[in-house]
Amino acid sequence: MSDTDSFIDEVTEEVRRDRLFLMLKRYGWIGAVAVLLIVGGATWREYSRAKAVSAAQDVGDQISAALTANDAADRAAALADVSASEVGAKAVVDFAQAAALADAGELEKAASLLDAVAQQSELPQIYRDIAAFKSVILQADTMPVEDRRLRLETLAAAGGSLQFLASEQLALLDIEAGDTDAALARLKEIAASAGVSRDLQERVSQVIVALGGSPEAEAQEG
Repeated sequence: MSDTDSFIDEVTEEVRRDRLFLMLKRYGWIGAVAVLLIVGGATWREYSRAKAVSAAQDVGDQISAALTANDAADRAAALADVSASEVGAKAVVDFAQAAALADAGELEKAASLLDAVAQQSELPQIYRDIAAFKSVILQADTMPVEDRRLRLETLAAAGGSLQFLASEQLALLDIEAGDTDAALARLKEIAASAGVSRDLQERVSQVIVALGGSPEAEAQEG
C-alpha cells in the first residue's frame, strides 16, 4: 500500500469518527431516553407486581380473619368489611360473604350478592356462571319455577362451564312438574355426555334408576 493510500485511509477513518461523534452529540439523548424508558418500565412492572401480590395477601389475611368467627352472621358482617379493590378479589370476598349469609339464613341477601357478581362483566365467565347458579339454588323455594327454568336453561347452553349441573337441575324441575319422560331424556343425555364428572354421573344414574330407567348403556357410551 502506498503512502498516499495510507493517508487517504487515515483521513477517511478520521472523517467517520467525526461524523459518529457529531451524530452522538446530536442524537445521543434519544438512546439515553430509550434506556431510561426501558429501565423505568421494568422497574414499574416489578413495583406493580409486588403491589398486586401484597394487596392479594392483604385480602387473603382479611378473609382468613373474618372466617375465624364461629357465628355465621358475624362472619358475614366481618367479610362485608373486607376491602378489596381488584375485581377478582372482590368476587372471592362476595362468594365467601354469600356463603356466610346463607349459613345465617339470610338467603335473600346472599342471592342478591351473588346476582351482583353474576352481572360483573369484568369477571371471567366461569365466576359469573357459578354466581348465577348458586343464586338459583338458594332461591329454590322462593323463585317462581319458570324464572328458575329460564335462568338454568341459559346456564345449560351447550359449551357452558356449568352445562351439566344446570341440566341436572332442569331435570329435577321436570320431575317436580311431573314430566318424567322429559326428566329421563335430559338425565340420559347427561349420562352419555363426555366430560361429565364421576360424582355427577353417579347422581344422574341413581335418579334414572329411581324413575324406572336404565342408565348403563348411556354411561358406557359416554
